[in-house]
Amino acid sequence: MQLYHHPYSLDSQKVRLALEENSIDYTSHHVNPITGKNMDPSFFRLNPSARLPVFQNGSHIIFNTIDIIQYIERIAVFTLGSEKVTLSSQEVIEWMQRIQAWDPKYFTLFHIPEKYRFTVSKFIRRVVIARMADSPDLASSYHMKLDEVYETEDKLRDPDVLKQSKEQLAEILDVVERKLNESTYVAGDEFTLADVVLIPVLARIVLLDLEEEYICSRPNVAEYWNVVQQRPSYKKVIGKYFSGWRKYKTLLKTWCFVRIRSMLRRY
Repeated sequence: MQLYHHPYSLDSQKVRLALEENSIDYTSHHVNPITGKNMDPSFFRLNPSARLPVFQNGSHIIFNTIDIIQYIERIAVFTLGSEKVTLSSQEVIEWMQRIQAWDPKYFTLFHIPEKYRFTVSKFIRRVVIARMADSPDLASSYHMKLDEVYETEDKLRDPDVLKQSKEQLAEILDVVERKLNESTYVAGDEFTLADVVLIPVLARIVLLDLEEEYICSRPNVAEYWNVVQQRPSYKKVIGKYFSGWRKYKTLLKTWCFVRIRSMLRRY
């Protein structure tokens, strides 16, 4: 089993948490979207949307995050037996879908300083144009990605886009806050895939230094966040890259790559 992912990718974190929680072995392939590695022809042929993660098991390739997580769960049931692992209940599935409906893309980009955002966007545009020249057979797909980059830049000029994203996130966290009055975890007193989908959302909030506004202001969510950070899966998938000083190392490494490649015009 192959997983194409990156620590920055929130959906990649969800899938890796599911793999770790179910003790599923897989081969890891890092594809950094900020440096444009997801635009390389080899990956682009595999997944023309260029989005992460991508899960491959033989000839079976899955792009949708929830579909990947549920596929992993079925593998765990098959390999470990239904006595140790059971398929998610309808409540868990509904929670997964509700949380997954929030798109972190614009929320994240709005909270990144404009100078960094602009530099990375410009770099990605040039990467796409360079790949288009290298692989003319993929030109139409690359054109679509280029249009997507410009569309993203346009939406970032619209304050209503951020407003809607913030409202949707706050609504989800308010529902979670009420639910945690009744149970230890999102869908009951047992850790489930609903928690797997929520944890990276909270980690993204912390990475953007918005913990006070979105987590600490909700006592149950704050307590829950403290608990889930102790799980070995969290430490391996997220904490390893973003806890404390590590997040500065992770981000600085990528930023230096983008700046140096831009100066050398190597895309």
